Amino acid sequence: MTRMTKKRILIANGVNLDLLGRREPDIYGTTTLASLEDELRKINPALAKAFGLDPAELNFYQTNHEGQFLDKISEGWDGAVINPGAWTHTSLALADRLAGLKLPFAEVHLSNIAKREAFRQHSYSAPFAVGVCFGFGSASYICGLSGLYAWIAKQS
Repeated sequence: MTRMTKKRILIANGVNLDLLGRREPDIYGTTTLASLEDELRKINPALAKAFGLDPAELNFYQTNHEGQFLDKISEGWDGAVINPGAWTHTSLALADRLAGLKLPFAEVHLSNIAKREAFRQHSYSAPFAVGVCFGFGSASYICGLSGLYAWIAKQS
């Protein structure tokens, strides 16, 4: 099994995700953003090992400012797990940026967007993702990171 150099993975959360655990817990659950980040830090080594990779350096980021989000995803990451929040359904700027960057990323959502309002069922960013995970609550992030690791392993 060949080991790769350590990758830098961004876990980027967009608008309103700083309210996790308090905002509409019947839809988004009671897990806070801080506890979700802790969970990903703990599971990261096992996920990487499952794909024969060194655990990535996970970098966590959240903002409610779209321009800052676009700047952050542009910092030369090896991959990303992205939950853009409402920008998923509204931001052509995000879609254009992701198309231009060619950043390998998994798009994640806590809720099952396919069961939500019609406007939430469309993602401008998903066509540029290597995969999309949604509807599993905080486990959507584990799904996204796992899928991203699988994609990275296939590239090597």
